[in-house]
Amino acid sequence: MRAIDLRHMGREHVICCWELDGVLIDPGPQSCEDTLLAALDGEQPRALLLTHIHFDHAGTTGSLVRRWPDIPVYVHERGARHLADPMRLVASVSRLYGEDRMRELWGDVKPVPKANLRVLEGGETGVEGGYRVEYTPGHASHHVCYLHVDSGVAFVGDVAGMRIPPSDFTMAPTPPPDIDVAAWERSLDTVRGWGPQTLAMTHFGPVEQVEAQLDAVRERLYEQVRLAGERDLEGFVEAWSARVRAEAGEAAPAYLQTAPPDHLFAGLERWRSQQAEVS
Repeated sequence: MRAIDLRHMGREHVICCWELDGVLIDPGPQSCEDTLLAALDGEQPRALLLTHIHFDHAGTTGSLVRRWPDIPVYVHERGARHLADPMRLVASVSRLYGEDRMRELWGDVKPVPKANLRVLEGGETGVEGGYRVEYTPGHASHHVCYLHVDSGVAFVGDVAGMRIPPSDFTMAPTPPPDIDVAAWERSLDTVRGWGPQTLAMTHFGPVEQVEAQLDAVRERLYEQVRLAGERDLEGFVEAWSARVRAEAGEAAPAYLQTAPPDHLFAGLERWRSQQAEVS
């Protein structure tokens, strides 16, 4: 198993693409494609497994399929249509960042032909010969996790949070639009039920203290929920930025690049509004 540091925006330990036996899990944004190709050194992967379709995890997928037209792409059914036609997703993210910043951060997002898509529901076994799949919403409604059965490694996308070395501080990435706290809790239970030996984190690297990490992201999720309920946007950004700098030390810039506090607040505020409507 290999962790490929994609060096997003020139910084280490922001986005990790995993490679195992020729399979890439979350190939990252198109803006980092050259870094990924250099690491692959001319080798064509045999499959792409996507935990979800956020651009930091999957933005280069269409570009890779153009390079290797026969490569299969595994994705949850809720995300598949946005890979086939990413225009609405690109427009949404461009409104959030602005078009120039969108391209700088994430690059040129290209569609994936439907013929390449292998659509998942969750519950699949034997994917690419060795992976078990479960549907794990909470961070995103189209999120899945993959367990490599032989090695006991769980590729968890963003469900197990983010923890960027050399710090062990855990955060729950909560961007809009579809954070679901209750679903996230259930997804953590799903991953725990696998009994994995290692969590392969996109942000960033392997974690062998599995139980402690799953407990930490649950605790941090509720801490962020409480803070977002107590502060307005400005107050949340100020308080959370200070918390990250105090806890993460030299890794703080990578944390804040990976999960900007204003995005964390926006996702939690949207979730809180939905909860209020239901009640």
